[in-house]
Amino acid sequence: MQKREIDLEKVKRIFFIGIGGIGMSAIARYFHQSGMKVSGYDKTETVLTKKLVEEGIKISYVDQIEILDKNADLVVYTPAIPDDHKGWNWYKEYSFPVYKRAEILAMISHHKKSICIAGTHGKTSTSSMVTFLLRECGVDASAFIGGIPTDYNTNFLYGESDWVVMEADEYDRSFWQLSPDVASIASMDADHLDIYGSHEVMIEGFEGFAKKINADGVLLIKEPLQADLSDQLKSELNEKNVRLRSFGIESGDIQAQNVRVENGLYTFDYISDKYILENLSMKMPGQHNVENALVAISIALERTCDPNDIRKALKSFSGIKRRFEIFSQTKDVVMIDDYAHHPTELRMAIDAARNLYPDKKLTGVFQPHLFSRTLDFCDEFALVLDELDECILIPIYPARELPIEGVTSKIIFDKMKNVNKHLLGKNEVLQHVKERGVEVLMVLGAGDIDTLPKQLKDWKEN
Repeated sequence: MQKREIDLEKVKRIFFIGIGGIGMSAIARYFHQSGMKVSGYDKTETVLTKKLVEEGIKISYVDQIEILDKNADLVVYTPAIPDDHKGWNWYKEYSFPVYKRAEILAMISHHKKSICIAGTHGKTSTSSMVTFLLRECGVDASAFIGGIPTDYNTNFLYGESDWVVMEADEYDRSFWQLSPDVASIASMDADHLDIYGSHEVMIEGFEGFAKKINADGVLLIKEPLQADLSDQLKSELNEKNVRLRSFGIESGDIQAQNVRVENGLYTFDYISDKYILENLSMKMPGQHNVENALVAISIALERTCDPNDIRKALKSFSGIKRRFEIFSQTKDVVMIDDYAHHPTELRMAIDAARNLYPDKKLTGVFQPHLFSRTLDFCDEFALVLDELDECILIPIYPARELPIEGVTSKIIFDKMKNVNKHLLGKNEVLQHVKERGVEVLMVLGAGDIDTLPKQLKDWKEN
């Protein structure tokens, strides 16, 4: 069935299937704030869906034909929904214009100048930082963010300028829909192998994204990743006059030098062929966030932002919810919530905690995300979780997947060498922590483990 062409300016009513997703809800907010009638479905009620309802969006939690908007001009869905979803199939059967989230995001962005942040991790932190620096420095950019920046408490921001910041999602090759004027690639670690099949094919996916960069654009790429780009791609970018700029700590065209921790803040010098900004400081911990800052600073400088304004903005940026978010801190105990669900992300979060709290016992609670990812990376997960002083593993969060025989959190647990490890149910964690005590506790994972911090905070602070 060929899709009906859609003119977004003529759309009055929109229905979202999977409206509670972080990316979907940002687009829903965009249309709602544009004056359109927005409604949708999601499997479960969450803090985010409750917030959307408070904002005036109607949401249902049962997959029944009765709850659908039968007069919708447009239907938007997330690729995470199952093939047998009743609402999705009903809309397709009756030839409604049904589009993926990425397709709609591309339509929204085509009349704007777009800054697209790609990478298997770091997209949300970098996108948030780029948005904050631009807006604080006078560039009123719009933004679609895959998380909730603490400074804004929303994943969508409307701006009056021509610029829009968005995450370029590699899942399902969604980022091929975009047409960036500025793009960044910070990581291309193996992930989503259920989609790509191999790491090599996934890298080809990122090359496909880079080919979408508009003429006279810019590609910022982490320095070691240049070697993974084909000569053909580099030639094509050169023909389009796309500037290829590498960045890294002590390496690349754009460098962070003299990186250190001072008074609890990461501090460094920004060095490029045009600019030297010394003694920049930021609250976000970890060398990976220093690299994210290199991207954000470079994009702000491209937009002719004043270096002094950039310095002030970077220091005041508060970060993103569930990205190394310190949700409770007392004299004796620090509790950190982090979305990390890939081995590389876990290592970054754990390393950042070690750097900030070198003399403290580090305890982590980890919920694996997806059966396929657990199977693909069980060795890597075990290796990085062994870096904790104590590790608590809870059952896998399935998200969009059906179980895989023999794949549970125990396959990670059994490969770990750390003797201080525990395999618990999610509801057993609080009692375990109460009985054993903690100094630095990290809540790690992308599933419904996000409900655990409130329980821990209530226990520790009340």
